[in-house]
Amino acid sequence: MQRWRGLEAVPPGWGRCVVTIGVFDGVHRGHRELIDRAVRRARERDLPAVVVTFDPHPAELIRPGTHPARLTTLDRRAELVAERGADVFCVIPFTEQLSRTEPAGFVHEILVDRLHTAVVVVGSNFTFGHRAAGDVATLAELGRRFGFSCEALDLISENDVTFSSTYIRSCIDAGEVREAAHALGRWHRVDGVIVHGHKRGRDLGFPTANVACPPHTAIPADGVYAGWFLIGGRRLMTAISVGTNPTFSGRVRTVEAYVLDVDEDFYGYEVGVEFVARLRGQEHFDGVEPLIAQMAQDVADARSILTDSGGAPGPDDEPR
Repeated sequence: MQRWRGLEAVPPGWGRCVVTIGVFDGVHRGHRELIDRAVRRARERDLPAVVVTFDPHPAELIRPGTHPARLTTLDRRAELVAERGADVFCVIPFTEQLSRTEPAGFVHEILVDRLHTAVVVVGSNFTFGHRAAGDVATLAELGRRFGFSCEALDLISENDVTFSSTYIRSCIDAGEVREAAHALGRWHRVDGVIVHGHKRGRDLGFPTANVACPPHTAIPADGVYAGWFLIGGRRLMTAISVGTNPTFSGRVRTVEAYVLDVDEDFYGYEVGVEFVARLRGQEHFDGVEPLIAQMAQDVADARSILTDSGGAPGPDDEPR
């Protein structure tokens, strides 16, 4: 899969293509429907399938300080898009100039003049252009004017719940990682670099790897979780602590992973941490001994849950 940064990266002589466009944060089950439809339409026409996304999140530029928690890094988003069979992952910098572009100008500049779109696939709630003035009907009308077709897919819902990035963020914020995983189609994952911490875990007999995540990462509610530690192609059982370590009067929120049955130095490595199940909330303990006893129970509970999962890559048992 090709990766482009900006429309200037479109190769000279680029022909027609099928496009799906959106933020695609999380590449959840609804996003996958859009990407799969675009890939299918592209294969039918012997054209490349292009996934267009934006960086930073439009909300950050339109309402500074409101950047939503990020479900996936751009690199992870690209990996997930590639798994669906897309040919190009195009990241368009979301600038103030772009935010002020009227719908017709937005379509002409991106879809027509640069990408030569034959078909565009979007969700039924898609909006675009200055003040989100354009919607699916606008897009279809512009398509008739500029010579491309528009397909709008209904959002995926179950039990009156619509699967969206906003819904998934709310699940994660509440620590409901199983519900988030169901909407994502895989375990929620945070990526980061292992950094040095206070080494309290080692002193307690449970050495942890401290994961420094990028800004705006969607980190689950404070508590202890069972999950997977991903490093160098390996998936290792882990018990994950998220919080401020109240027993030691901590104030900085951290993500710490105790990797089961492995004694290695992970400092400096880029890793992923997947959240499978919440074991308990964050607690304050009156002394070290009760804390150690609870940590031992957390590890046993995590091992039991992860062993029962059989190492499955996600809640739907789909390949990643």
